Amino acid sequence: MSASKEKYTEAQYLEVDQYQPKTRTGRIANYVDTRVGGTGMIREFGRKVFPDHWTFMFGEVALYSFIITVLSGAFLTFWFDPSMATTRYSGSYAPLQGLEMSMAYATALELSFDVRGGLFMRQLHHWGALLFILAMSVHMLRVFFTGAFRKPRELNWVVGCALLILGLGAGFTGYSLPDEVLSGNGLRIIDGMLKAIPVVGTYISFFLFGGEFPGNEVIPRLYTLHIFILPALILILIAVHLFMVVTHKHTQYPGPGRTERNVVGYPVGPVYAAKAGGFFFIVMGILCLIAGTFQINALWNYGPYDPSPVQAGAQPDWYIGPFEGVLRLMPGYIGDFSLEWVIPTPWGGNSLALPVLIPMIPVALIFLGLFIWPWIEAWITGDKKEHHLLDRPRNAPTRTAFGVAVMTNYLIMWGMGSNDLIATHFGLSLNDITYWSRVLFFLGPVIAYILTKRICLALQRKDREVALHGHEAGVIEVSPEGGFSEKHKLPSEYELWSLVSYEAAAPSGPRPNAKGKVTAMEKFRSRLNRMWFEDRVEPVSREEYLEALEHHGHGEHTEGLEAAQSRGEIGPGTGH
Repeated sequence: MSASKEKYTEAQYLEVDQYQPKTRTGRIANYVDTRVGGTGMIREFGRKVFPDHWTFMFGEVALYSFIITVLSGAFLTFWFDPSMATTRYSGSYAPLQGLEMSMAYATALELSFDVRGGLFMRQLHHWGALLFILAMSVHMLRVFFTGAFRKPRELNWVVGCALLILGLGAGFTGYSLPDEVLSGNGLRIIDGMLKAIPVVGTYISFFLFGGEFPGNEVIPRLYTLHIFILPALILILIAVHLFMVVTHKHTQYPGPGRTERNVVGYPVGPVYAAKAGGFFFIVMGILCLIAGTFQINALWNYGPYDPSPVQAGAQPDWYIGPFEGVLRLMPGYIGDFSLEWVIPTPWGGNSLALPVLIPMIPVALIFLGLFIWPWIEAWITGDKKEHHLLDRPRNAPTRTAFGVAVMTNYLIMWGMGSNDLIATHFGLSLNDITYWSRVLFFLGPVIAYILTKRICLALQRKDREVALHGHEAGVIEVSPEGGFSEKHKLPSEYELWSLVSYEAAAPSGPRPNAKGKVTAMEKFRSRLNRMWFEDRVEPVSREEYLEALEHHGHGEHTEGLEAAQSRGEIGPGTGH
């Protein structure tokens, strides 16, 4: 079937073939266009409209920092040798001269001291990787709290979660490559976690390290993962992610003229492309400034890795903190009861290290919950509609409260990854910090959930008050009868729209199946639904709004009402 129904005459085809641009740039562009058909692609993609809001920039920061990380990493590969073969250091750093070390550590020192611009590129690569994961994490938080993961974007949310996992893997594999004491201790923790897996753990460890830890193969294998496999997978998923964004169209915040069926913003060309290009160089400039002025990973201070010493105060990069912190939270004994068991086997028994295995459960649940959350929320709420308008976090109080509760749990694990430094820097007892953190691990999310939900509901009530009565102007008026009243300033059309354009769904009871029976699972869903929607604040209705205008003597100011009515958010008899 033809891609276009438009018919062209033979003369029109000949006219295209005979067209000759007058400038050199035009001739080059015409040559490329006639062979790759770029005009059609640019015409189609260039008309795509993207909304403009500062929170959408986090995804761009993640993309640009990844590009900068890849470019700086390509520079480093020309000098770095990922070999665990030993050599004696003879470079410029005098304190380590003559010391036996791996080629990986020696070439990392060479990059830092002997290659022109090597230290700058190392630090640019490291800071870029940190910003990539940070921007991706903040971007996902924005998507979560605004409900941008809902239908039809569930699979794109899964792609984002996979990108986050791959980013963590790429960061950790790169962190481990220099083969100095700090990264070696991190690999030692990974080795212990692998060996804690019953039955197969030791075999997995032997396969990864090429023998008993530290072996002779782990650095080359991590290098292969770091520069080939993981970046390739990240690039593929970024392409899939952007393709889905274009296919589904970009989400947008509520506002005048914005509906579930349109996008209000700027086209890709030339406005959005120019802004995105400029923003790329801003991100690059900031990263270069940080890399040139703030030292990170001064690996010459640590020395080559030796399995015998354990360095005090060693900390992983921030994104790995929760994995180490949850291990520090877990006790080895509960009273006199040991958490390490031995499973009888025909070959003499296998150790079951519960103090290592149990801490992995909350981390695994957090990441599993990330992947399946869109379907969990849709099942609880019963919402099957498409959503292209975003929620303000306060207007989805249960989702926001649950997200903050999970973040609280995550941050407690993250903080415990530095419990020794917290103790030494603040003069506190390490045991007290650990005991209180164990209590907060369970109570913290509950307290955070309750407080966040109450705050969201209070903000919703404040929005109702502003929509009905306006902002306090700070002006007191005196009536002829001697009465005092405060003057209020009506919200703007845009502000009014954001204050009233949301849905406050009521709890729905259990729904029978095709056989007319209410199953136990449906009853459970109904209870969760009631908990989700029970505490809610209704948006301002048309009648309430008109009554408030009359009360304050602003009966002629109905522009905001008309704008909201155009979308059907405030209408007679709707309650919205």
